[in-house]
Amino acid sequence: MEFLKRHEKLLVNLLLVTLVVVFAIGIWAPILTLKRLLVIQNTFSILSGIVQLARDGQYGLFSLLTVFTLVLPCFKIAVLFAAWNSKPKQSRILGWLSALGKWSMLDVFVVAVLIASVKLGALATIEVHYGLYVFAAAVILMIFNTNFVYKRLSSAAS
Repeated sequence: MEFLKRHEKLLVNLLLVTLVVVFAIGIWAPILTLKRLLVIQNTFSILSGIVQLARDGQYGLFSLLTVFTLVLPCFKIAVLFAAWNSKPKQSRILGWLSALGKWSMLDVFVVAVLIASVKLGALATIEVHYGLYVFAAAVILMIFNTNFVYKRLSSAAS
C-alpha cells in the first residue's frame, strides 16, 4: 500500500498511457464482419465504419459517431492527463471531468446500436472480432481512470 501511495502519480500516468494505446487499438482493430447471402463479406473497425458513413453520404450519423466515439474520448483523455499532472489542481479541470463523465457509456451504446442495426436475420450474419473487446476495455479503463482521478483530485481540493 505504501508503494502505491509513493508511486501513485507514475502509476496513474501509466494507466492513462495504457488507455491511449488500448483506445487506439480499439478504434482501428476490426470489430465485426458482416456476411450477407454467403457471398458478400465486409469487415469493419470503428474508424473504417465512420469513414464509410462519410463515403455513403450519411453525414449526420458520421458527425454524431465522430464526435462521440473519437473526438469526445480523445478530449476526455487529454483532460484526464491535464487534471492529473497540473499544478495546482484546478477546480475548472475537475468541472470538465465531471461534465465529461456523463458521456462515458455512450461509446458502448454506439457499438451496441451498430451491431443491432446490421442484424438482418437469415439474410446476414455478424461475426464479432477482438476489436470490439479492446474497445470495450478502453471504455472500462476510461471510466476507471476518470473516477479515480476525479475522486483523488476532489479529495485533494477539499
